[in-house]
Amino acid sequence: MAKFEGYKDIYVFVEQKHGEIANVGYELISEARKLVASIPHMNYQVVAVLLGSDIKGKANEVIAHGADRVIVVDHPLLKDYSTQFYSDALTQVINEFKPDSLLTGATVLGRDLAPRVAARINAGLTADATKIEMDPEKKDEALLLVTRPTFGGNLFGTIICPDTRPQMATIRPNVFAMDAPDANRKGEVVEFTPNLSDTDPKVVVKEVIAKVVEGIDITKCDILVGAGRGAEACLDMVQAVAEELGGAMCCSRAVVDDGFADKAIQVGQTGKTVRPSLYIACGISGACQHVAGMDKSDMIIAINRDPQAEIFSVSNMGFVGNVEEVLPLLKDEIIAAKKA
Repeated sequence: MAKFEGYKDIYVFVEQKHGEIANVGYELISEARKLVASIPHMNYQVVAVLLGSDIKGKANEVIAHGADRVIVVDHPLLKDYSTQFYSDALTQVINEFKPDSLLTGATVLGRDLAPRVAARINAGLTADATKIEMDPEKKDEALLLVTRPTFGGNLFGTIICPDTRPQMATIRPNVFAMDAPDANRKGEVVEFTPNLSDTDPKVVVKEVIAKVVEGIDITKCDILVGAGRGAEACLDMVQAVAEELGGAMCCSRAVVDDGFADKAIQVGQTGKTVRPSLYIACGISGACQHVAGMDKSDMIIAINRDPQAEIFSVSNMGFVGNVEEVLPLLKDEIIAAKKA
């Protein structure tokens, strides 16, 4: 008898708000497809779990992004996120369908939901993962190897949960690439009705105030110019170069800690994870905490006066020099190229 008889497939919790699917769900589905492809002998599928109210119509969109099956949990009490009702519903889905693994985005919602569900089902949970893969030495089970930063990002640890199912992990947005949707993909839609009661003790929300987002969302920018402590004396020039390129300025934690920038544009382990086509690192040393938030960029160009700076080890192109001298020249070249 198999160790975890009845447990099968890789499940992805697909987060949505007001009917809009969060990209992290599609990123995890794309990565789950790679995991399934690495263990063809297990005959696993990628199963998405979609919670909400009047959201069945989104199931085909989820299938187009790579899901083989979508479990739709549609209930009026799931219209807006509720720790109580979402935890109840997702726990019931797990108990009914028995997923071998469950991946959730490490968003504000996911970080609240996943540990509560894990505690209810007595399962292991690895938070803020940066890499997931299957153990190639295990032929009779799909043992998930989950890697995450530890000790403030100075080390990376790989964690396994061999004794409980499902294996659970939360993954930060933008860590994995999202595959392009295929409208011709076919999949199965399964409707599941949870047993939810609004008579149980709960916190009553009188009013929901939408968060006012100011400025540019750096996670959606295709071009970013990053400023480190070595560029604090010329942040206006960093901003100018970013604008000439049609992008935005971001920064390392040091710049935020020194009071020169808002945390909203911080990139790194304690900031945001970004995947632009172009990332120009200006005066950034290349500490692993920062690199963890931008090393998936398509092209990384580093400018640093220290030829031994760690940032050069992850860069596609590097320039040794003082950013205060290099950036004005770079700006002039960009302007000249645009006029040519």
